[in-house]
Amino acid sequence: MTTVYVTAPPTAAEDIAETLIEERLAACVNRFECRSTYRWEGDIVHDEEVALIIKTTAERYGVLKTRIESIHPHDVPCIERFDESDRLKPFAEWIEDSVQ
Repeated sequence: MTTVYVTAPPTAAEDIAETLIEERLAACVNRFECRSTYRWEGDIVHDEEVALIIKTTAERYGVLKTRIESIHPHDVPCIERFDESDRLKPFAEWIEDSVQ
Protein backbone atom coordinates (compact mmCIF):
# COMPACT_ATOMS: atom_id res chain seq x y z
CA MET A 1 0.00 0.00 0.00
CA THR A 2 1.15 3.53 -0.77
CA THR A 3 -0.34 6.76 0.52
CA VAL A 4 0.01 9.87 -1.60
CA TYR A 5 -0.47 13.43 -0.35
CA VAL A 6 -1.57 16.04 -2.91
CA THR A 7 -2.85 19.57 -2.54
CA ALA A 8 -5.09 21.21 -5.12
CA PRO A 9 -7.38 24.19 -5.55
CA PRO A 10 -10.94 23.41 -4.39
CA THR A 11 -12.20 23.68 -7.98
CA ALA A 12 -9.84 20.90 -9.13
CA ALA A 13 -9.73 18.58 -6.10
CA GLU A 14 -13.01 16.77 -6.72
CA ASP A 15 -12.19 16.20 -10.39
CA ILE A 16 -8.77 14.79 -9.48
CA ALA A 17 -10.31 12.46 -6.88
CA GLU A 18 -13.06 11.31 -9.23
CA THR A 19 -10.60 10.66 -12.07
CA LEU A 20 -8.28 8.57 -9.89
CA ILE A 21 -11.16 6.42 -8.62
CA GLU A 22 -12.81 6.12 -12.04
CA GLU A 23 -9.52 4.99 -13.63
CA ARG A 24 -8.82 2.58 -10.73
CA LEU A 25 -5.58 4.33 -9.87
CA ALA A 26 -6.73 4.80 -6.27
CA ALA A 27 -8.88 2.83 -3.88
CA CYS A 28 -9.93 5.90 -1.90
CA VAL A 29 -9.29 9.65 -1.87
CA ASN A 30 -9.94 11.65 1.30
CA ARG A 31 -10.41 15.41 0.89
CA PHE A 32 -9.72 17.97 3.61
CA GLU A 33 -10.20 21.70 3.16
CA CYS A 34 -7.19 23.66 4.37
CA ARG A 35 -5.53 27.04 4.17
CA SER A 36 -1.94 26.90 2.95
CA THR A 37 0.80 29.49 3.42
CA TYR A 38 3.90 29.20 1.28
CA ARG A 39 6.49 31.17 -0.64
CA TRP A 40 6.06 31.23 -4.42
CA GLU A 41 8.15 33.27 -6.83
CA GLY A 42 9.40 35.48 -3.98
CA ASP A 43 6.00 36.24 -2.46
CA ILE A 44 4.26 34.78 0.56
CA VAL A 45 0.96 33.31 -0.61
CA HIS A 46 -2.14 32.31 1.38
CA ASP A 47 -4.44 29.95 -0.52
CA GLU A 48 -7.56 27.96 0.14
CA GLU A 49 -6.71 24.42 -0.90
CA VAL A 50 -7.87 20.86 -0.52
CA ALA A 51 -5.48 18.24 0.81
CA LEU A 52 -5.99 14.87 -0.87
CA ILE A 53 -4.91 11.70 0.92
CA ILE A 54 -4.83 8.99 -1.75
CA LYS A 55 -4.61 5.24 -1.11
CA THR A 56 -3.04 3.24 -3.91
CA THR A 57 -0.41 0.55 -4.49
CA ALA A 58 3.31 0.89 -5.05
CA GLU A 59 2.86 -0.69 -8.48
CA ARG A 60 0.32 1.95 -9.58
CA TYR A 61 2.09 4.96 -8.07
CA GLY A 62 3.99 5.95 -11.25
CA VAL A 63 0.85 5.95 -13.39
CA LEU A 64 -1.10 7.79 -10.67
CA LYS A 65 1.60 10.47 -10.35
CA THR A 66 1.73 11.00 -14.11
CA ARG A 67 -2.07 11.22 -14.26
CA ILE A 68 -2.23 13.79 -11.45
CA GLU A 69 0.45 15.88 -13.19
CA SER A 70 -1.58 15.79 -16.43
CA ILE A 71 -4.83 17.07 -14.85
CA HIS A 72 -3.57 19.26 -11.98
CA PRO A 73 -3.91 23.00 -12.69
CA HIS A 74 -0.61 24.00 -11.00
CA ASP A 75 2.68 24.04 -12.88
CA VAL A 76 4.37 22.49 -9.82
CA PRO A 77 1.80 20.38 -7.94
CA CYS A 78 2.46 19.06 -4.46
CA ILE A 79 2.70 15.27 -4.84
CA GLU A 80 4.33 13.36 -1.98
CA ARG A 81 4.49 9.59 -1.53
CA PHE A 82 4.45 7.75 1.79
CA ASP A 83 5.04 4.00 1.85
CA GLU A 84 3.16 2.21 4.59
CA SER A 85 5.21 -0.37 6.43
CA ASP A 86 2.69 -0.89 9.24
CA ARG A 87 -0.94 -1.27 8.24
CA LEU A 88 -4.03 -3.31 8.99
CA LYS A 89 -3.84 -6.36 6.70
CA PRO A 90 -7.56 -6.42 5.69
CA PHE A 91 -7.33 -2.71 4.77
CA ALA A 92 -4.23 -3.31 2.66
CA GLU A 93 -5.98 -6.25 0.93
CA TRP A 94 -9.00 -4.04 0.15
CA ILE A 95 -6.70 -1.47 -1.48
CA GLU A 96 -4.97 -4.20 -3.51
CA ASP A 97 -8.38 -5.45 -4.70
CA SER A 98 -9.62 -1.95 -5.54
CA VAL A 99 -6.60 -0.74 -7.53
CA GLN A 100 -6.05 -2.81 -10.64
